[in-house]
Amino acid sequence: LMFPDDDHPGVDLILPDFAPIEDRLDDIVAAVRDRDISLERSLDLFDEAIALGTKAVGMVDATDFSPEEEARLAAAAHGGDEADAATGDAAEVATNDAQGA
Repeated sequence: LMFPDDDHPGVDLILPDFAPIEDRLDDIVAAVRDRDISLERSLDLFDEAIALGTKAVGMVDATDFSPEEEARLAAAAHGGDEADAATGDAAEVATNDAQGA
């Protein structure tokens, strides 16, 4: 999470880029699917994947969303269902989705 400088006029907030994490996780999945790696290497890759996931969660947790942004995210998670966002329960919906409810 970064705040913009003079090079970013009109930008309120710069969100983290998840692409490098996603790319590395794709590489890990491909390597594990290749049955020519050792169990030890597979376990090392598993540990790395867990660390990357933890880093991604930390990046999300460090982002402060406004109530409007939370409502849009909740609506998008429900396929554009505006009813949840309109009730003001967007944060609860997003939390329940994250918990698998």
